[in-house]
Amino acid sequence: MFGRRPDGKRVKKLDPIVQMTPYLMPMRCDAQVFLEHRADYEKLSRYIVRKSQEGQKITFMQILVAAYVRAVSRNPEVNRFIFNKQYFARNNCSVSYTVLKNPQDTNSNEDAVRVLFDLTDTVFDVRDRMNAAVEKSRSAEDGGFVIKLARGVLSVPGLATTVVTLVRLLDRYGIAPRILIRELPFYSGLFITNNGSIGLHHPLHHIYNFGNVSLFFGMGSILKEAVVENGSARMRRVLPVGITADERVCSGAHYAAFFFDIIHYLDHPEELEIPPEEVCFDQGVEYHIPKVRK
Repeated sequence: MFGRRPDGKRVKKLDPIVQMTPYLMPMRCDAQVFLEHRADYEKLSRYIVRKSQEGQKITFMQILVAAYVRAVSRNPEVNRFIFNKQYFARNNCSVSYTVLKNPQDTNSNEDAVRVLFDLTDTVFDVRDRMNAAVEKSRSAEDGGFVIKLARGVLSVPGLATTVVTLVRLLDRYGIAPRILIRELPFYSGLFITNNGSIGLHHPLHHIYNFGNVSLFFGMGSILKEAVVENGSARMRRVLPVGITADERVCSGAHYAAFFFDIIHYLDHPEELEIPPEEVCFDQGVEYHIPKVRK
């Protein structure tokens, strides 16, 4: 309340134009910007094969998340969010995504996980954190917190509407229960989905008005496109990624630098194997997450 939240610190020193945007576009759905990037699938797949031969199993999604974490370490302004027309610097680097309880059965239930990262994480750290979260979700017979909560509020007619309305109201003033902010996937810097794993195209997904997610990445099935290299045309395979961003969060220059970094690391994933030499934190916000113990 009064500019305080458990998941962020109020940002006051802002460009007046940026600070004005929540008044012009009060909801995230008002401020959605849609982008698309086509990563070089062949370059990424060669890297994954090379790592596999070294005994390091890594997926495309883990590389993309590692690129996001590294880009946030260089451009912390992108990790902000807006509540009640006020700007907050997020006090964590978090990513949410949906997990099939049984990856071999498309009819199995889904669970949503939220993973916290340290800004010094390498691609191997990111992989270990994501694998640990998936294993924990799939090992829970009755489901994780999200499934249990949904099952509970839906067991009483009308309770779901009441609970969601109350949480929205409390959240607006920064007094929503901490456990909800800690466990629900809607309180992350990035929500990502891998539609390619189920044979679908890359989505330009909406950003939820519930919670404070500011970015959504949607990976799709591999595509082929014609390119010209050394004067000759050939077909190249690409990994398409649909991107939805809340344009109010920071200036266009900050977003440009952030996406430039992500594209760079997707082209050079080997650079993600080494921790960053320097980490930039937002105004007065510093956080660290212990490494996963294997």
